[in-house]
Amino acid sequence: MVKPVIGVLALQGDVREHVAALEAAGARPVAVRRPTELAALDGLVIPGGESTTIDKLLRIFELFDPLRAAIAAGLPVYGSCAGMILLADRVLGATHDQQTLGGLDVTVRRNAFGRQVDSFESSVEMVGVPGGPVPAAFIRAPWVEEAGPAVQVLARTRHRGAGAPEPSTGTGDVAGRIVAVRQGTLLATSFHPEITGDARVHELFVAIVKE
Repeated sequence: MVKPVIGVLALQGDVREHVAALEAAGARPVAVRRPTELAALDGLVIPGGESTTIDKLLRIFELFDPLRAAIAAGLPVYGSCAGMILLADRVLGATHDQQTLGGLDVTVRRNAFGRQVDSFESSVEMVGVPGGPVPAAFIRAPWVEEAGPAVQVLARTRHRGAGAPEPSTGTGDVAGRIVAVRQGTLLATSFHPEITGDARVHELFVAIVKE
């Protein structure tokens, strides 16, 4: 079977890690920096990073409107961490000028688990990912506060893991928070699976692309 061509938005963030995970998952990854490169893609990954910075770079590189149109037209997209924020229709804690690409009928809270020093690793049970819990790295991670009726919740937090600090943002209990969702061809996770050496989330996305 021909490997699907899946782009990784290469404006900021952990691009190389996503490229490696996609290769392990059976895709042919390519870096994407120009609007003309979107047409050749079967799917796209929006990596973690800083959502406000990626938003500004999308506009500087004239990718914002073409990518938003491609998502609306059905391009499969997976967003991790900042990518989840960029796919969300609504964002709590956004800067006054922050825009999102949209497509996911969710309300996401930025930096919900705390600041950089509050980063932690845990594991989550994820619908559609066989083989046991998925290792998950949470780095200034968002969570989904509300999900619309068309959104499938794939994973929630169980605990913060041994020795992890309490969040410094005053957002309350972290147990049971929504950290992975799917709506049609859009997939998003609060966490970074690409830095854990486990390609199963990317395998799920490759399967979505092949559908």
